[in-house]
Amino acid sequence: MILSVILSIVFYLIYVNIIGTAFQRLFPSMGRIGIFLILTTCLLGSYVNIPLKRYSTTRPQLTIREVSAFGITYPVPNIHMGRFETLLALNVGGALVPTVASIYLLTQLPTNMLPNLGIALLIVTAIVRLVSRPIQGMGIIVPILIPPAISSLVALVFGGDFSHIIAYVSGTLGTLLGADILNLNRIFNLGAPIISIGGAGTFDGVFLAGVFGVLLA
Repeated sequence: MILSVILSIVFYLIYVNIIGTAFQRLFPSMGRIGIFLILTTCLLGSYVNIPLKRYSTTRPQLTIREVSAFGITYPVPNIHMGRFETLLALNVGGALVPTVASIYLLTQLPTNMLPNLGIALLIVTAIVRLVSRPIQGMGIIVPILIPPAISSLVALVFGGDFSHIIAYVSGTLGTLLGADILNLNRIFNLGAPIISIGGAGTFDGVFLAGVFGVLLA
């Protein structure tokens, strides 16, 4: 048990150090305190959703009623149309912070690299859209290793000296676009009570795409 606790602490410190290294590469002008604040905002912000709009949909609903006859109770299924409310929200750690960071990094990118960024962003968006899966009652799920792998590859091909910026921007925005934005028409039919852009289903993909995409590139 003691060894497990020690190993957990060691792996956590290594993990934090890896993330800090990636952010330091992206934001060299920020000190340790600034990097710590960004990291803390990303992680804690993943639990914060900003409500945007509430939608009401009509879907078939299965209910079971019990009917008793001669001392025996029988379950009787009944299907009727019920109205469900779905809240569309924006996740702070998985959408707002990465988008603001990407906008800042775009100001650090030379104009002649914008076409390369556009191609990289298009590739990541298309692949993430292809592999994302709608889960009934939950939302959109993305395999967490695909966004960082694809963003690092396109950054190596199209990024040149700015591969770290290409990796972060294409990885984070490409995951948000491919997983959530382009799936909005399917999301509202999944019966989930809350749909969070950049939330639970895509947060890991967005976060890892930004961090490990930078490190791999």
